[in-house]
Amino acid sequence: ICLERKKSMKIIVGLGNIGKEYENTRHNVAWMFLDYLQEKLDFKINEKNKKLDAITSQIYINNEKVIFAKPTTYMNLSGEAVRGLVDYFKIDVKEELIVVYDDIDLEPGNVRIRAKGSAGGHNGMKNIIQHLGTQEFARVRVGVGAKPKGWDLADHVLSRFSNEDRKLVDESIDKSCKAVACFVEEGI
Repeated sequence: ICLERKKSMKIIVGLGNIGKEYENTRHNVAWMFLDYLQEKLDFKINEKNKKLDAITSQIYINNEKVIFAKPTTYMNLSGEAVRGLVDYFKIDVKEELIVVYDDIDLEPGNVRIRAKGSAGGHNGMKNIIQHLGTQEFARVRVGVGAKPKGWDLADHVLSRFSNEDRKLVDESIDKSCKAVACFVEEGI
């Protein structure tokens, strides 16, 4: 009897909102991360998968298939797209999924990586946890800074970065890319 080990793959999902008006906003920092990563690895995330609510691309890193996905369901319904990706590719969310998203509790330039955890008030993550039925999946939280006093939270996360903050965010995106490369090669 020959038992063949299932080849693993990784799915890296960057949360954000589709549409020109959301480009380069704090809420779309994970899409900025994926755009930066595609430049570094010289590939394009541009294939709208008709079966999935996501723009996807796949590459191989050290002989491991890696799917990159930008959900097109808008942030608060990200769970629909992530559930579809998980079901379509038949992955183990605990071992093969990583979600990248913005975090207002971290200052620009800071990154936090966890193997599991709560939504922490992030509606996109709440929706993913609801659709997957678990909190046990890896995540990379990219700091976008707390909302200024007197601001509405939605106005803050849909605002663009100052030049100073953008520089810090770009540095944190670079750190995040290195962390994701490590995840692909070694696991969380």
